[in-house]
Amino acid sequence: MSLILFLYGLVIGSFLNVLIDRLPKSQPITGRSHCDHCKKQLRSIDLIPVVSFLALGRKSHCCKKPLSWFYPFVELLTGISFVIIGGDILMLGIISALIVIFFADYKYHIIPDEATIALFIFSTFTLLSVGNKFDHLLGGLVLLLGMYGLYWITKGKGLGFGDVKLAFVIGWLLGLKSGFLAIYLAFILGGIVSAIFLLIKQRKMKSKIAFGPFLVIGITIMLFFEREVFGVVNRIFDF
Repeated sequence: MSLILFLYGLVIGSFLNVLIDRLPKSQPITGRSHCDHCKKQLRSIDLIPVVSFLALGRKSHCCKKPLSWFYPFVELLTGISFVIIGGDILMLGIISALIVIFFADYKYHIIPDEATIALFIFSTFTLLSVGNKFDHLLGGLVLLLGMYGLYWITKGKGLGFGDVKLAFVIGWLLGLKSGFLAIYLAFILGGIVSAIFLLIKQRKMKSKIAFGPFLVIGITIMLFFEREVFGVVNRIFDF
């Protein structure tokens, strides 16, 4: 079962790579993939997840230029995630949407609306069995307004509007308290990473760092470690 899930995840990961590259550019997600360098259409044998990358020796078949490790990494990450999650279809959908959001924002500084909508849809189905849906709706609205306030104060320089829209889905999926903690963790992690980049002089003060990946990390932490996080918060703040 684990092997099947892993292989299935590799295939889905290959498709997620297409979404990551095409959605931020408003390109159609149908049609054959092409070489990043010479734009020549790839052969079917070039599109086998991970295997093709290794078999080609990390070089494009058509122009022999180096291939990015980014593509097999996303495929392997998706495959491993599927094994960890198991057969929960809705959670697999949520994780797939989060992977697209993470890497699309990381590469292009754009959170595709389609990925945010997909996350909202999968989240909605997971909430069908939840009794107190008001807390999730309230969480979505409060976090949306809070993030929009930051967006307005910084005039879009501190946050992108995609982050604002994602904030609503975070509250809708996790509820008010967990959603707030997810965003709080994102700010903490973002601040730490920014400080590290500045210390090693990899970024200038005016350089823009995508915030979406940190939001995804915050969501993931609260999805899988909510009890542990609340335990730490209770011990520190008597919350």
